[in-house]
Amino acid sequence: MQILQNPEISVIIPVFNAASFLHETIESILNQSFSDFEVIILNDKSTDESLHIIKKFQSEDNRIIIIDKEHNVGPANLRNEGINAAKGKFIALMDADDIAMPSRFEKQIEILKNNPEIGVCGTWFTFFGLKKNKLIKHNTEPDAIKVSFLHSCNIGNPTVMFKKEVLGDLKFDNDYVPVEDYDLWSRLLAKTKFYNIPESLLNYRQHNNNISKTKIDNVNRSVRRVKINQLAQLEINPEDPKIDFYLNAVSFKKRLSPEDIIETINASKVLISQNEKLGYFNQEVFQKHITKNLIRIIRNAGSYNLSFYKHLKNNESVLFQKIKWIDKVILYFKSLKAK
Repeated sequence: MQILQNPEISVIIPVFNAASFLHETIESILNQSFSDFEVIILNDKSTDESLHIIKKFQSEDNRIIIIDKEHNVGPANLRNEGINAAKGKFIALMDADDIAMPSRFEKQIEILKNNPEIGVCGTWFTFFGLKKNKLIKHNTEPDAIKVSFLHSCNIGNPTVMFKKEVLGDLKFDNDYVPVEDYDLWSRLLAKTKFYNIPESLLNYRQHNNNISKTKIDNVNRSVRRVKINQLAQLEINPEDPKIDFYLNAVSFKKRLSPEDIIETINASKVLISQNEKLGYFNQEVFQKHITKNLIRIIRNAGSYNLSFYKHLKNNESVLFQKIKWIDKVILYFKSLKAK
């Protein structure tokens, strides 16, 4: 097979001690129905048989390019290096332990070529491994994806294919690991539209990893920073003393006090007004997202009282009317009981 000088797609696969799964992963890429691609595999100083496996595949298929690191640099830096080395107009991301369906690249590149406004294309995916298979259905339409990022990352990182040109000078930031993907995509949302193909085109392997409390705390801090960065698009100052209420307005939090819920409702009005002025999100989708989130917060409050119920009914009538009848009854009796 002749070496591709100008492949359409560059596939980026960071690898660290993935020997148990690597064979299946690489085969799933090489067996794609769309074949005009290079595969850049970056070995992050693995101590198992990963490099040996990669070299064996390379000896049989010269679309594979190996970058072998002398020092461990982490997945964010590896992906950046792979993207910089890529010759393709389109970049496909892949993890070293997942399995791509044979038509993944074919279907994604069709979307990206036929829709100039879409710069990033993901797909639905299926968790497999430890438990029963579970299909993950993310939002598909660009406006819904953009708003849903305020709550969580709404695209599966190893399902992503994007136009290299839309990335510009943006890159994965190692300071946000292990949510560096959430950070990058939330920043790229300001430059291009995202789309998810409503079909599972990747099997996403689950592992039984014990995560320490320290790591969970680091993840939560990074996720919070990503959300605050997104609110900056609505000119919300990260140092604003009410920043937690703005975050609550767009991202569900349970067991809030009645006082905090009222503050969150007030913060949501500021966000809706700011977006109406700035037009960063689709206003209708944004309002629906906030309304749904607020109702969920009210249903999952930490406590209730009659003054809280009366405030919602009398002072927040528009929101109150959107609460289901049965939920209003439950809210009333919980408030009555807590008087």
